[in-house]
Amino acid sequence: MDSQQSRVLVQLRDMILKGEFGPGERLAEIPLAEKLEASRTPVRLALASLEHEGLIEQSPSGGYQMRRFTSQEVADAIRVRGVIEGFAARLLAEDGASRQLLRDLKECLEDGDRAVNKPSMEIDDYAAYVEMNDRFHKLIIEGCGNLALKRVMDMLGGQPFAAPSAMLPMQSSMEEGQQWMRQAHRTHHAMVQAIERGQGSRAQALGEEHVEIARMNLDYALERPELAAELMPGIKLVAKGRGGA
Repeated sequence: MDSQQSRVLVQLRDMILKGEFGPGERLAEIPLAEKLEASRTPVRLALASLEHEGLIEQSPSGGYQMRRFTSQEVADAIRVRGVIEGFAARLLAEDGASRQLLRDLKECLEDGDRAVNKPSMEIDDYAAYVEMNDRFHKLIIEGCGNLALKRVMDMLGGQPFAAPSAMLPMQSSMEEGQQWMRQAHRTHHAMVQAIERGQGSRAQALGEEHVEIARMNLDYALERPELAAELMPGIKLVAKGRGGA
């Protein structure tokens, strides 16, 4: 994949996840090429890649259109992420994490502690937690050294609201938000402890349990669509239930 095609793919995926296209909206090559200041060929190839990822679908009239996701699809993707991250943590525990990786993980723990362990979190604290959270999960995945696992995680990260920090904006709006973040961060601490002690089964179980807060955030968002649309515009792509829209 050349650099222009890679750039177009990243930009289009970002636009989709930010909710710039509504469900059923046609994704025409020429307008997209003009908007992205690219030629039609990389746009065409990027659209084919996004269909393969499951983010868009073929239009009955030809070309592609934005698809709608069900809440069950998003919840399933979050759950699978927990399985993947739990397995990565298990590999680290059983194979042994490097000293540098453990130092980096503990630095994340310290940064998270500073953000959540105060009487009231400000917007900068939430932003700091999101940055730390992304870094923590990336360290776990990349640190385990399993390339196949990393590819699966990259694919999941491109699905709506399946990435580690995708649902965190909702927590800044709820009364229980800081409490949920503290609970999630306690799990971060427990995961690092399990990795350091070589407790593979415990590390895996913690990784799988850790995503339950993200699934709770999803339920909270779907119960408050107007608020969710302000904080996470891409939520309009998600319909409640198991079936299609």
